[in-house]
Amino acid sequence: MIRVHTQVYSPFMENTYILVDEQNNTCVILDPGCYGSSEEGRITRWIEQEKLRPVGLWHTHGHLDHVFGSGYLAQAFDLRARINPLEKPVLVAMPQIAELYGLKARALPEFDFDLHDGDILQFGGREIKLLWVPGHSPGSICFYCKEDNWLIGGDALFRESIGRTDLPLGNHQQLLDSISQVLWPLPDDTLVYPGHGPVTTIGHEKMHNPFL
Repeated sequence: MIRVHTQVYSPFMENTYILVDEQNNTCVILDPGCYGSSEEGRITRWIEQEKLRPVGLWHTHGHLDHVFGSGYLAQAFDLRARINPLEKPVLVAMPQIAELYGLKARALPEFDFDLHDGDILQFGGREIKLLWVPGHSPGSICFYCKEDNWLIGGDALFRESIGRTDLPLGNHQQLLDSISQVLWPLPDDTLVYPGHGPVTTIGHEKMHNPFL
């Protein structure tokens, strides 16, 4: 079984997830939002204290709050950052978006644009399926582990809310369609780990999400 560990970073209160395979002492980092040397040190110390070896750096999408720490972690642990190819323009715009928020842009790593809808990634003896859920951004993907019954959803679906679609390349109807067509068919008790805020379930959102 994979342990899902959460750390919250940056002024955006972004959820960074670390998947832990305790049998092999390895981990995968998803959407590293650590901003600045203090937060970079915090995630590094935690990994070292847990005696883990990072073997992956995966991203649900390329908005600045989900890639703040990507360059640092790619270099610190000799990792290749992976993302969906439709996120290329989002990454290109990151410095300008950071400036709008009054933040200093962080150096990005060289990305592998090799995460696609329907792909199966292997980690911790589990299959993790990639689900394409565009709308918040064009190449947004979720990571779904059927065996352990969880979904890391990025900024597609939150507890009783959904991701913003007023950002460049966002599309409100596309996001609603993505959620209803791709996420709603999942079992109601599937745990949803969102990019911001508390954990929820598919069933709870079907019943209580006012946007859907």
